[in-house]
Amino acid sequence: MTIRFDDQVAIVTGAGNGLGKSYALELARRGAKVVVNDLGGERDGSGKDPAVAQKVVDEIRAFGGTAIANGSSVTDDAGVARLIDEAIGAFGRIDILVANAGIHRGAQFADMTVAEFQDVMEMHLLGTVKPLRAVWPHMQKQRYGRVVMTTSTIGLFGLGGDAHYCAGKMGVIGVLNTLRMEGEAAGIHINAIGPIAATRMGRDAVIKEAEWNAFAKDFSPDFVTPGVVYLASRDAPNGKILTAGGGVYACAEMVGARGISLGVDCNADDVAKNWAAISDFSQPHRFADALKHGDLLREMAGTTR
Repeated sequence: MTIRFDDQVAIVTGAGNGLGKSYALELARRGAKVVVNDLGGERDGSGKDPAVAQKVVDEIRAFGGTAIANGSSVTDDAGVARLIDEAIGAFGRIDILVANAGIHRGAQFADMTVAEFQDVMEMHLLGTVKPLRAVWPHMQKQRYGRVVMTTSTIGLFGLGGDAHYCAGKMGVIGVLNTLRMEGEAAGIHINAIGPIAATRMGRDAVIKEAEWNAFAKDFSPDFVTPGVVYLASRDAPNGKILTAGGGVYACAEMVGARGISLGVDCNADDVAKNWAAISDFSQPHRFADALKHGDLLREMAGTTR
């Protein structure tokens, strides 16, 4: 194993089952001291069971690894504070945060209340931001940190019945796009994983039992873990979105079409007539930040078509 985490401390949220458990086990195998965080609830967020996180800790200790359990909710301020305090108290530092915890409650947009939308969105967005905000000062102080946030191909590309889930997972990308800049000077690299795997939440997307059995065989959570371990390593890139599933890895990113300048006197009919050029992504543009996008618009506005 050339990628090692000896003397490093990793927090993995939602590590009691599925993807988070797989991440925690592999980080521990590679030498990390792991804080296994899991509320122990159902996939819809209901209930709690502290034994869930402890079982993973027992597995890690059984092969000689080092780990402690934490049963905090990542959306609860006091719980997040306790998570950080326990990590620092046990191991003295925090090098890695894998923000994996999540819930799923599928519903068509017309059938969900605003409160239901908010619950799921906030779980995925603030359930990532709260532990990240809590570890950030520690990483800044030690001039090193690796953060792996969890987005979703459902968030990136959409899926019916998941507007609230998509909103949270795309919100994570907005945080990523800013913190990749804010953290770099302090040695903090932050990336996102978009996993496709047979997990408790993934079960909702595959209805027929025969389809689920085939999917579970080909898309084990273990087939995502190598990508997460790389993103948590010293050699990790910064600001990338990595999709992973079934042994296939591919980056995704936000790009913009070049578009055309129609002049400040254009009207809606001009936009309609030129829509093909406006929406032409054959030569996509990539922007280091929002100001660079503004620079392109100002450049193009100098020549009116």
